[in-house]
Amino acid sequence: MSTAALVIGPHALRNRVFVAPMAGVTDRPFRQLCKRLGAGYAVSEMATSNPRLRASPQTSRRTDHAGEIEPRAVQIVGTDPATMAEAARHNVERGAQIVDINMGCPAKKVCSIAAGAALMANEPLAIAIVEAVVRAVRVPVTVKLRTGPTPASRNAVRLARAFESAGAAMLAVHGRTRACAFRGRAEYATIAEVKAAVSIPVVANGDVDSPWSARDVLLSTGADAVMIGRAAQGRPWIFGQVAHFLATGELPAEPDDAAIAALLRDHLLDHYAFHGEERGVRSARRHVGWYLSGRPGAREFLAAFNALDTAEAQLAAAEAFLAHDGRWRAANDTRIQRSYAA
Repeated sequence: MSTAALVIGPHALRNRVFVAPMAGVTDRPFRQLCKRLGAGYAVSEMATSNPRLRASPQTSRRTDHAGEIEPRAVQIVGTDPATMAEAARHNVERGAQIVDINMGCPAKKVCSIAAGAALMANEPLAIAIVEAVVRAVRVPVTVKLRTGPTPASRNAVRLARAFESAGAAMLAVHGRTRACAFRGRAEYATIAEVKAAVSIPVVANGDVDSPWSARDVLLSTGADAVMIGRAAQGRPWIFGQVAHFLATGELPAEPDDAAIAALLRDHLLDHYAFHGEERGVRSARRHVGWYLSGRPGAREFLAAFNALDTAEAQLAAAEAFLAHDGRWRAANDTRIQRSYAA
């Protein structure tokens, strides 16, 4: 495994451990936290290329990079080359330093309009989109894709060659097909074939959930970097752990509850500030659920926590649970907010 810096255009990345773009998860507070804890690179959750939705609050949040550790990368999704090119220009004007094209999302609502992973079944259109976006902007353009539409029609190698010829600067390949969605285990043989077929950097994605799995995937695929998605939900420190292990062979200790409580508090405060209290309280529930998943008493706690409707109550409840002081049990009391405030 190479120890040299990985470069995308003019950007030398800090390491080879990346945050996968995840809709509803990789907002700016989460990306910033992951970068601060050791991720070498992070891509925004996908933003629509539809110009009618460009000014919507949801799309504006997804493309907000204010104060973010560089490089700032935005992922765009769509089906029309001209519209995707315009979306790329719009996001570069808003501060994006790298534009990523989504050809990896298997969600029904995305694929039903022939976007995301569905584009892999229309190779001429997929290639035309990459060509149009590369022509439209002067920043690096990358592509996130899967191994193919179905296990019987894996075409990632053929598309990878075409995308490189079109000017793509990097490819991230999830080791499943669109039809597989997130079921079964990722397969890495196709990623290895992609890496052997192109000269641009290739990132391996899919089921990387520990330092040793990251090492094994890099060795088996020859990829230039790994991309971690679901395994980082509630464990944003995994990026620093993996990066340290790959660099030294040493496995860092897991953070203790006091450290996790401090990280969670920082994450929630940034989350509320970014989304606003009402929206932030709702969307914070799943993050807290991921942080506490598997802990004794977590199911009971989260059932009560999810009824809380203020940032103050959520912060106090999470802090109390991680401090093991039992105050969180007051969540069954309708006077919970007063109890925590006290």
